[in-house]
Amino acid sequence: MSTLAHKLELVNTGAMALRCPRCARELGNIDRATKAPERELQCDACFFRMQQVDGIWRALTPERERHFARFMTEYQIVRTSEGRGSEDSAFYLALPYEDLTGRNAAQWNIRARTFRYLQEEVPLIEPKSLQPLDILDIGAGNCWLSYRLALQGHRPVAVDLITNDTDGLGAAIHYRGKLPDLFPRFQTDADSMPFASSQFDCVIFNASFHYSEDYVATIAEAVRCVRNEGLVIIADTAWYSREESGEQMTVERQHMFNSRYGFPSNGLKSLEYLTDSRLDRLAQLFNLNWQVVAPYYGLRWALRPWVARLKGRREPSQFRIYFSEVRK
Repeated sequence: MSTLAHKLELVNTGAMALRCPRCARELGNIDRATKAPERELQCDACFFRMQQVDGIWRALTPERERHFARFMTEYQIVRTSEGRGSEDSAFYLALPYEDLTGRNAAQWNIRARTFRYLQEEVPLIEPKSLQPLDILDIGAGNCWLSYRLALQGHRPVAVDLITNDTDGLGAAIHYRGKLPDLFPRFQTDADSMPFASSQFDCVIFNASFHYSEDYVATIAEAVRCVRNEGLVIIADTAWYSREESGEQMTVERQHMFNSRYGFPSNGLKSLEYLTDSRLDRLAQLFNLNWQVVAPYYGLRWALRPWVARLKGRREPSQFRIYFSEVRK
């Protein structure tokens, strides 16, 4: 069977082709809509075992799990302290438009506006798209974006490091009663994902790209996974006009975390922010043509740069949506 015919067969049958995240050897196909609570695939070359536990595919190799261990521990401490999540399904079903706990309403207001702009300004994922799309949601968190995309008839796949049932992939159980089939979920990192190449129409980094330790490696993996003429989207990652501003923000953030939690939250060497020069380098390396959308987050947000200038502070971050078609 030709490569193209194989890809069309996967789309038509709802199957998804997987590969070993350690050695890239083919692992086989899985049904996106499987109801089986647990499954296991083993690589014939390096013997890595990818297990499905509580509906989540565990695709972190032991080496990568050790690498991310400190980050995952500290991240969950911070998120718990911030009051993330709820025992009430209504909380998750209302996202991103309303935070029923009221604990992080300002941030969810930003996420809601970004989502609206994604639908209005990025043609591929308009609500009235003529056909369902295969969308990879990287940094899915509690999977609210995957849920919203599934409601629109798309076929999302949620990826994250965190699997707990309040703020991680496990929280998707709250969407189960609203969807015919719950979307696939994978615990994996963005630089070594367990998906065969060219399977997705769109890859979205939703408030997650800045966690990358190597933007080149992360975009390379996204480009590998997306189909020809598909999209790569980066949303809600801080942008600064000057590298120095981003560096200062990172130092301030680490001091704040150290004071509040007793650790600087630098378990990863995350790059933390974007600049035009960083985006330009990615565009040159991967033949991308970034389109930029600047959502309006309200007057107070719009005045932040002016207020900072008057008070002699560093420039505040800006959130934009960057998207580019991928040509292979």
